[in-house]
Amino acid sequence: MEVHRTALPGIGLLFEFVTERGRRVGVVSHRTGRREVVVYSREDPDTAAVTLTLNAEEADGMAELLASARIVERLEALHRQVEGLITEQIPISAGSPYDGRSLGDTHARTRTGASIVAVVSGERVHASPRPDFVFQAGDVVVVVGTAEGTSAVARLLAEG
Repeated sequence: MEVHRTALPGIGLLFEFVTERGRRVGVVSHRTGRREVVVYSREDPDTAAVTLTLNAEEADGMAELLASARIVERLEALHRQVEGLITEQIPISAGSPYDGRSLGDTHARTRTGASIVAVVSGERVHASPRPDFVFQAGDVVVVVGTAEGTSAVARLLAEG
């Protein structure tokens, strides 16, 4: 997909692309953090048919929702390419020694060889969480690795 970037002096940036079905879509990124998603008219490609205004938090939430689907697609493609690689979803229970502690505290990759690639907190997906990400009871941790490695992460998160 080709994205065109245009500076809007005093406003911010405009990013535009054309969908597979030929619809022109734009995102205006204001300096204030506000975002506008614009779907242009089929009849007049210079006229907005629909404009959706999002504040910074809403824009971040939408980006995470859209990105989470891509993560799942990429993981599925990786599974097809690498024999023996699996993905597990492991919940953080209220009794977990990591409830309220950071991802970095687990040393999961070093200790198990498996990688924590995302954390789902309610409806929010934290793709590629940083070491300072703090787990909370109810989070679901997405782990990629061998069966042995993902089982080891499950034990680690449950027992320490």
